[in-house]
Amino acid sequence: MARALALAERGLRTTTPNPRVGCVLVRDGAVVGEGWHERAGGPHAEAAAIADARDRGQATRGATAYVTLEPCNHHGRTPPCVDALIDAGVGRVVAAMADPHAVAAGGAERLRAAGVTVDLGCMEAEARELNLGFVSRVTRGRPWVRLKIASSLDGRSALENGASQWITGDAARADGHAWRARACAILTGIGTVRDDDPQLTVRAVATTRQPLRVVVDRHAETPDDARVLAQGHAIVVTAGATRGGWPPGVETLALPDADGRVDLHALMRALGARGINELHVEAGARLNGALLEAGLVDELLLYVAPSVLGDPARGLFARRAALGSLDGAERFAFHAVERVGDDLRVSARRAEDRR
Repeated sequence: MARALALAERGLRTTTPNPRVGCVLVRDGAVVGEGWHERAGGPHAEAAAIADARDRGQATRGATAYVTLEPCNHHGRTPPCVDALIDAGVGRVVAAMADPHAVAAGGAERLRAAGVTVDLGCMEAEARELNLGFVSRVTRGRPWVRLKIASSLDGRSALENGASQWITGDAARADGHAWRARACAILTGIGTVRDDDPQLTVRAVATTRQPLRVVVDRHAETPDDARVLAQGHAIVVTAGATRGGWPPGVETLALPDADGRVDLHALMRALGARGINELHVEAGARLNGALLEAGLVDELLLYVAPSVLGDPARGLFARRAALGSLDGAERFAFHAVERVGDDLRVSARRAEDRR
């Protein structure tokens, strides 16, 4: 199963909106086939492993399939994986986790009905970790929201005048691009577009696709020549305002709330409906604070530099109203801490989402 998980990880940046899945076929104590799901519309991991076994001239009848997700039981872009396993004569399936997708679930029951032994739960935590976004989208209807911030030791994200390039070092910035690459979309706000004019593309690591770029812009004020819009494949989300002049491939999405702001919950539902599994946020204190107060931040990805900026440098989160007591603080649990170059990368997850 560990090998199947390593294979699944090869699809980390390519499978969206599908889950990352790997499969290993074992017969008579030897691996006879391996496969992973590379991209939507392509062969699923089980079919790829069966094809690999046949290419090697290996028999699959009576083999055990170790797969990181319960084999699918529906006909989407490809036939059901349960049919491929049954046709291949596989005698046992060990799946890391049950499929949380209601449409595709039921593979275990179908296999058992065909006489195949099925075991679920081997290295389940690791399999869920690999597909946090997929699980979030199919069970909650919204993506896993990972909010990335570069900060000084004293929790400052920029100088008072907005200058923030660069608080952290080259290694941390390259690492941030790796997290961009695995995301389905990158979210920012109009303030960041004005201050930094970011591209929000993946450049420091190899990738075969660029995530969708999403700008929260209440009054539709994003400049026509903003670099975030230059390549299209972008959405400007407003509170009802519309305008023309943006480059081809840029969509406007109006999602006003009752207060005339962008409805962030509606935005998350809209992104979930578009197949966005992981949403990577690189924004300023105002949008960060709004997402936090809305309860929409699942994970904080904080790069901490060994420097001190002091007041009145800008903080990480702006609240609409000051807290009256510490009881109102948003609670997270530390998930991982790692040194990246001269900086620290701290991952913290909302307490109920701790894995």
